[in-house]
Amino acid sequence: MPFFLLVFLFIAIPVAEISVLIRVGGAIGPLNTIVFVILTAVLGAYLVRQQGFATLSKLQEETNAGRVPAMQIAEGVALLFAGAVLMTPGFITDALGFAILIPPIRQAFIAWAGKNLLKGPMATAYTGSASAVNPHTLKGEVIEGEYTVDSDEHK
Repeated sequence: MPFFLLVFLFIAIPVAEISVLIRVGGAIGPLNTIVFVILTAVLGAYLVRQQGFATLSKLQEETNAGRVPAMQIAEGVALLFAGAVLMTPGFITDALGFAILIPPIRQAFIAWAGKNLLKGPMATAYTGSASAVNPHTLKGEVIEGEYTVDSDEHK
């Protein structure tokens, strides 16, 4: 299945982008299309940079407070992805990149990716269940206990 996904990503999306660029170029002219693509890349880079610094600030706040900044790390990765697709010429990728720059959409994207793309304990860190990662957010009673090692190997 991943092979077919890669084939789709590397063949179908560029073909769709070229088709849209040709249609838009026919409607508003080739020079206007090129200017529009460059402007969206510049605007996207500016917005990604601005939101990236805000996310970095939140990451530092969480770290200084002693909490695991899992969501901020995931947002940083999502912003990196948004920046990459915004720098890719085309209107479809620009729409995806600008959508990821909207915080509720970005958080929904992170939750979806955490549930569908990640496995194990890392998935819970990005789906909003921080209790699996951060012991300070556990709810319920703490059970204290002792243990002993019976074998001489562990001394």
